[in-house]
Amino acid sequence: MVYTVTFNPSVDYIVSVNDFELGMTNRTASELMLPGGKGINVSIVRMLEQAGVQSDFIKLEHGISRINLKLKNIDGTEINGQGPDIGQQQIDQLMGKLDQLNKDDVLVLAGSIPSSMPDDIYQQILKRLSDKNMTIAVDATKDLLLNVLEYHPFLIKPNHHELGEIFGVTLSEWSDVIPYAKNLQERGAKNVLVSMGGKGAVLIAENGQIIAGESSKGVVKNTVGAGDSMVAGFMAGWMQKRDYEHAFRMGLASGGASACSENLATRQEIETEYEKTAVHYL
Repeated sequence: MVYTVTFNPSVDYIVSVNDFELGMTNRTASELMLPGGKGINVSIVRMLEQAGVQSDFIKLEHGISRINLKLKNIDGTEINGQGPDIGQQQIDQLMGKLDQLNKDDVLVLAGSIPSSMPDDIYQQILKRLSDKNMTIAVDATKDLLLNVLEYHPFLIKPNHHELGEIFGVTLSEWSDVIPYAKNLQERGAKNVLVSMGGKGAVLIAENGQIIAGESSKGVVKNTVGAGDSMVAGFMAGWMQKRDYEHAFRMGLASGGASACSENLATRQEIETEYEKTAVHYL
């Protein structure tokens, strides 16, 4: 079974505004609402049920799920909400649920955390589960990511901007990210998948392979959730064949197909994109 933990779920309100003007009343040219907040980019109960995904939410007494505003035709501008307060009682409830997982399960920890939570919460989870030998993927930034490396997560997926921010450098090409991704692998991550937007991705695999590639050049419609889809595709591919090239191509295809879809990509769209995806060994 694949489980995801999403501490900061959201409704992503994606709009386009033609001829946007500061200080003026602007009207949308298009609108779309999607469940967000990482965790394979599905986090809200009703939308989950419609998608056929099981959920087990821990309800909070105060606050609301955040709303993230995405202005898709204004250079990717986003305004993300803060999220609700999560107390120790709710954290303890989550830990009790995680204790029920076993070595055959896959766990994905993804996204930001509300400011009310301890900044080592991902580290606490991996430490707690360290004796279960589970397959765990972490898609997070800065210390949330760095703090888990000592527990050897199966996969981490920073994008090239996040990777560069960790080391104080600017990364733009496949060759640029390799030494820094290897550094994170040396610190404990088994596999490091670096997404690079339109330039595809690079994988530093546990078996020593370095694989790079990009999806086909389709018309980009909505990049929200593309990185999350890459994680989902990679993990699905790995579970299918236990082969890194296949997992990488599935990740590329899932991310690329979602970027070229108004919503998250369908299985058919991903399979079509997979056939167009070429990879290179570096």
